[in-house]
Amino acid sequence: MPCRTCPLDTAFAMVRSIKRSRKHLCSGLVVLCLRACKVLVMPLILLLLACYTSASSILSPEQECLLEVAELKHSIRGLENKLLIGAWKLNKLREHSYFHLSHRRPPPRRNDTAVEPTLLPTTSGNLIVHDRDCSMLYDRLKPASGFYRIKPKTTLEPFLVFCDMSDGGGWTVMQQRRNGKVDFNRDWSAYKDGFGNFKRNNDEFWLGNEHIYELLREGENLMKIDLMDWKGERNYAMYENFRIADEEDKYRLQFGMYSGRAGDSLSGGTNMAEQWSSCHNSMQFSTRDQDQDRYLQGSCAQENQGGWWYNRCHAANLNGRFHRGGEYKATHDDGIVWLTWRGLWYSLRHTTMKVRPLRFMDSLGSGAGPDE
Repeated sequence: MPCRTCPLDTAFAMVRSIKRSRKHLCSGLVVLCLRACKVLVMPLILLLLACYTSASSILSPEQECLLEVAELKHSIRGLENKLLIGAWKLNKLREHSYFHLSHRRPPPRRNDTAVEPTLLPTTSGNLIVHDRDCSMLYDRLKPASGFYRIKPKTTLEPFLVFCDMSDGGGWTVMQQRRNGKVDFNRDWSAYKDGFGNFKRNNDEFWLGNEHIYELLREGENLMKIDLMDWKGERNYAMYENFRIADEEDKYRLQFGMYSGRAGDSLSGGTNMAEQWSSCHNSMQFSTRDQDQDRYLQGSCAQENQGGWWYNRCHAANLNGRFHRGGEYKATHDDGIVWLTWRGLWYSLRHTTMKVRPLRFMDSLGSGAGPDE
């Protein structure tokens, strides 16, 4: 059929025929139109509109909805995979201590105005907490000893601790006695939440049983107890796998193998006949208002003026009364006592209880620290 004699109604008839058959493709309609009508533009536009109408009418509304649902499900699966990969990467970064705040200015780009970056603080009071304990902080920054905020679990609020970065580094301090300015004869609530001064390196404090529990509940830990008498002589004792239970079990104490030079007072000393009444392992925590000890005739916490894991009563009493001068006389052996080093009637001048992961390799190559 010559192109010049191609009428408009013929094009409409062709469109209707194609819509009824639904067997021809849009490309075929276009080719047919070009062959039939090489000059007129309007029939081509009408044919393209008819092609779109025919193609869209192939799928029913229900089928189109199912197709959209399938596409959405495919997109969701892709997002879930990205989320899993991102969570895995984040976990590995935290595990290997790759989080840090950069203090180096990025190189300015050409034609850009150099802007002074805002640096966040990395000392105590930092609101962005990266570290679950002082050992992670030591691995990341190797800072000086001082007070820093840690966050043992992501669900917890950060809290302030003293980090001892000497003695190999990475120690989180849970107890410190220095000068007798802080009264350790406190009730259950105070020992649960913690008390004392958290400003200077020689301040006295108890970190708090709840914080200690969260700090030690996961993984294997090493407890080191530093002692100093009134002549300045120092000693220490270390315990593997040191941990406590939760408040429901009254912060029951558990620890493993002992090593050190001060003697194993937490296990009750060397006299096996007295260990059954003075061993602190598996004992619950007692305070003046909550008595969980095994002393049926009285309260060890009231007699010894401190909170501790008393038996009947103790071979170690590091939260006891601060007696100046060393040797003391009193109704009860209520001093800051480490039986296997200075005996029950000598009150020590300095004590520190500090922990870090058992697998931690310090800067000195061992957990014993310097030979003091």
